[in-house]
Amino acid sequence: MLSVLLIGVALWAFGTVFGASLRLRVAMLVALWALVVLIHLTLPDGAALRAVTGGDMRAWLVLAAAALVIWGYRSGLRHLRAKAQDRTQDRTPEAASAAPPPTFSDTELNRYARHMMLREVGGAGQKRLKGSRVLVIGAGGLGSPALLYLAAAGVGSIGVIDDDTVDGSNLQRQVIHTDDRIGLPKVFSAQQQMQALNPFITVQPYHRRLTEDDAQTLFADYDLILDGTDNFDTRYLVNRVAVSLSKPLISGAITQWEGQIALYDPARGGPCFECVFPERPAAGLVPTCAEAGVIAPLPGVLGTMMALEAIKLLTGAGTSLRASLLIYDGLYAETRKIGTKPRADCPVCGGLHVR
Repeated sequence: MLSVLLIGVALWAFGTVFGASLRLRVAMLVALWALVVLIHLTLPDGAALRAVTGGDMRAWLVLAAAALVIWGYRSGLRHLRAKAQDRTQDRTPEAASAAPPPTFSDTELNRYARHMMLREVGGAGQKRLKGSRVLVIGAGGLGSPALLYLAAAGVGSIGVIDDDTVDGSNLQRQVIHTDDRIGLPKVFSAQQQMQALNPFITVQPYHRRLTEDDAQTLFADYDLILDGTDNFDTRYLVNRVAVSLSKPLISGAITQWEGQIALYDPARGGPCFECVFPERPAAGLVPTCAEAGVIAPLPGVLGTMMALEAIKLLTGAGTSLRASLLIYDGLYAETRKIGTKPRADCPVCGGLHVR
């Protein structure tokens, strides 16, 4: 049997040296295996040729079965990778249809090297980030870490809209701002910090309150919306416009020690914000951070999660929070994930889910 195996190795080496294709080399090995099996089927027991080729056909059948298992495993992996690539294209059709992203300078390659080492991101994913456009609503507690990490990660164009100015009370948790920028509009303070962190990105500040008419025009220029606001009127407004434009929306909320985050994307099978929260809570039931207080690192935790979900969505890495609501309790160190689903009677997106 050893002699036959050596012949197989020699055939493979011969084919490699002379540039034979992989298919041809495999075909030669299959032909050699078939010849050995034929010898065992046709020659009588005790024949010298049968003895030289192992004496027992069962060993060759086991070898063939092992080879088929390995081939099946590799084929399955290729199939799964192809499906993952298809899902990536489905998740961000705007980014996929955009013009080919620009190449990186040597400085950028060094900057994003740790991203490119990740199998789920790599060079292709980093190019998608550079070619992406993300709008963040609110430059406060949730917006601060989200904006910083989107900038650090290399998202090529980041918009930020907020009508507020930096106040001393913000600095306990809104880490994108500094003491010497008190009184400055938050969007300009955020722009300074983001471009100081990463000069290779573009930051577009919008110092104004978001209105429905403005939102329609604004959202159309971006691939993904992040909502870090602290009132339900704005959340419902953002959701309506995002649904009307088929833009995925990552929304976060915090109070005291707790926070939650979800991806709302009814255009791709998930619910919208109003599916999950069809009615706004009664007045005073969900107080704002100014009314109830908030522990300093909590917006950092949830805002960073928002940035992570955005990066996953834009690169196609991992599993997103579409159709899930993640709830974090910082006081008791507990995390829960609740499944969510679209409502056929949702006044905002119900028609999208009727098949």
